[in-house]
Amino acid sequence: MSAIDITGVSKRYGTTAVLHEITLAVAAGEFAVLVGPSGCGKSTLLRMIAGLEEVSAGQIRIGGRLVNDLPPKARDIAMVFQSYALYPHMSVADNMAYSLRLRRTSKPGVETAINAAAVKLGLGSLLERKPGALSGGQRQRVAMGRAIVRRPKAFLFDEPLSNLDARLREHMRAEIKKLHRELGATSIYVTHDQIEAMTLADRIVAMNGGHVQQVGSPLELYDRPANLFVAGFIGSPAMNMFPALFSHCQGRPTLVHAGFALALDHDPALAEGAALTVGIRPEHILLGAGPLQGVVDLVEPTGLGTIAHLTLAGTALRAFTLARPPLTIGACVAVDMPACRLHLFDADGDRVDR
Repeated sequence: MSAIDITGVSKRYGTTAVLHEITLAVAAGEFAVLVGPSGCGKSTLLRMIAGLEEVSAGQIRIGGRLVNDLPPKARDIAMVFQSYALYPHMSVADNMAYSLRLRRTSKPGVETAINAAAVKLGLGSLLERKPGALSGGQRQRVAMGRAIVRRPKAFLFDEPLSNLDARLREHMRAEIKKLHRELGATSIYVTHDQIEAMTLADRIVAMNGGHVQQVGSPLELYDRPANLFVAGFIGSPAMNMFPALFSHCQGRPTLVHAGFALALDHDPALAEGAALTVGIRPEHILLGAGPLQGVVDLVEPTGLGTIAHLTLAGTALRAFTLARPPLTIGACVAVDMPACRLHLFDADGDRVDR
């Protein structure tokens, strides 16, 4: 296990900057997930750590060793790709053994490493098959096995589950998490899927536009998003957001929106009339009781619960409830948005702490 330290790293293609002074420390044994929309720079950062892209500025250290100018094979990392990158003419065993044979590992050492990885990944009965005879999930396990046998300083995963269907992704997420717990290896995982990020990560690194937006545990990003981007990207269904002005009504700090007002439980010490964006997660909107009235536009039963699309004084909201209320499209329903569940963001999109 080795720590990975990234200090002031930038990446430019000609005059176009795609990463801007990224600083990040991944502790030895940590599972860090880089998450963000397509084009945010997360895969580019991973490829720079792997040595597949040059660093335009800044430093990358693996286990305390500066690796900026080292070729990929000298960095002692293993990478698992979205495309699996298996040799089609080789058996599962030969695919997993290939890098060990290049290192001139002894035959008993190769066999021991392959058998140990096959047990961990449930590949024991597949060692003689070729990739063309495997399912997508089995190929992905072979790709992970090929990485495991090398016993590298760190594992890098570049959207490894993107080609799998939803049920298989769910299964493989659990497999990867169990594998990390068993190996304790430093891992950096890239995905655009915030559900993958939430379920896998020790820490999430939320990225957008080549910048790190927030770093923290999954629940830190969910409960206290640092800005509007993180608030909108993390969570499904996505957080509701609407504009409001800050005011004091009868001495109480209040958010005033066109058509309704929400009293706060704490005074955020903002200027009177300050423009804010208010956020509330769908599962924190209460239906069937409260001072507000919404109109039901759409009802989505999910089995687990119900997503209700509402219009409240011209504002579209989504509420999620585990109950199965008898909602009728066009009907009015009582709505409450508890003050303790509100997230406030200033005119620059940054979180207002209170």
